[in-house]
This record gives sequence, C-alpha cells and structure tokens, in this order.
Amino acid sequence: MFKKILLVDDDALVLNSTRRFLEDRGFKVAAAGGGAEAVALAQESRPDLVITDAEMKGLDGFTLCKALKETEGFGAVPVIIVSGAKISEEDILAGYNKGADDYILKPFSFPVLLAKIKAVLKRYEGAADKADKINKLGMVIDPAGRTVTVQGAVVPLTRKEFDLLMALITEEGRLLSIPYLLETVWGYDPASYNDPHTVGVHVSSLRKKLGPEIGARITSVTGHGYKLE
Repeated sequence: MFKKILLVDDDALVLNSTRRFLEDRGFKVAAAGGGAEAVALAQESRPDLVITDAEMKGLDGFTLCKALKETEGFGAVPVIIVSGAKISEEDILAGYNKGADDYILKPFSFPVLLAKIKAVLKRYEGAADKADKINKLGMVIDPAGRTVTVQGAVVPLTRKEFDLLMALITEEGRLLSIPYLLETVWGYDPASYNDPHTVGVHVSSLRKKLGPEIGARITSVTGHGYKLE
C-alpha cells in the first residue's frame, strides 16, 4: 500500500520539485501552499505523514504541526519540519513539544529527505505493531493510542517524552547511551549531533510527569546514558 504524504510549502518551486521526487518514489502526495490550506487538505487526504516548511506566512509550520496533533484522528500522524534557517536547540525542543517528529534544513538533498521519511515511518509502524497495552510499574501504556495512564489519570506526555518512555520500557534494565537515544528517539545522526542536554531535559520532564515513585526508576549513569530499573 502506497503511503500518503501531505507536503506543505509556500515556495512553489520547492513544493513542485519535492512532490515530483516523492511521487517518482511511489508515494501519493497532496500538496498545499500554506498552513491554512493544509489543515483543510489533511481532512480530505488523510495522510500517513506530513512534511511542512517552518517559515510560512499566516499559519507557520510549528503552529500547523500543533494544530494537526490536537485534531481528532491526527495525533498519530508524524510531522517532519523543514527549515530554511539554522534552528537553535531551544527552537528544536519547542518544536518537539508541539509534536514535531524530525527536522531537516534547507537546502537538503532528496536522498536525505527520503531517509528521514523512511526512518520516521518505521518508528511509527514499530509502535503500531505493539498493539497490546503494557502494564508496568503502575503505568498502563497504550502504544497504539500513544497514551500513558497512572492511577487512572492520563499523563500529558509530549511525543518525544512518550517515545523516550517506550525506548526505556522496551529495553528495561539496559543502559541506553546518549547516542543511541538521540538516534532512536529523535532520529539524529550521532556523528553530527551528540548533545546530552537534549536527552537530559526530556528525561527530567518525564520523571516529573510520571511522579516521584515511577520517576525514580529512571536512573542515569553520568556520561553514559539512562536506564529503567
């Protein structure tokens, strides 16, 4: 079954060339020239993945991402943000908190874009395969619905916090290195990005949201990584 991609960019040249490339690789592509148009088109095309430019007039890519993630039926649709400017770590973290799944900077090569698409889709398909709910340490984790419940209350995790928890749960007891987590959860190439602060910020937030008893089970080994005891 061909995957459907919603492509959003207000640069017609970039939009059309990227669309042709993806269609030549077997993807079905719906293209929108702006964020507002993309919201309406998403309802019609029901994409498996959204690729949106960050800097657009009106509804920008970050706001579009947040709007889609909060729309019923689109919470599990991955979003890749494309930016023409270098993104600071603070911008990246803010984007992840709005639901972004990966980033790519312009100008980009089509093979790199294709690799990111495949990596993001693979991560989501892997989570969907784990359809059974996980009961662990007082948590009820629903991989398909991407929700975590503690004592009957839903814990409001961001997408990256949920992915981080899933990585720790599925590798329980194993020390997961910073490069491994950056590659597995964030999709970064550890050779070009290996900042432990990104992981540390998310681990700290995850601990707080899960509560002191569960949070204490996520232990760190300074300079190496994290594991779920």
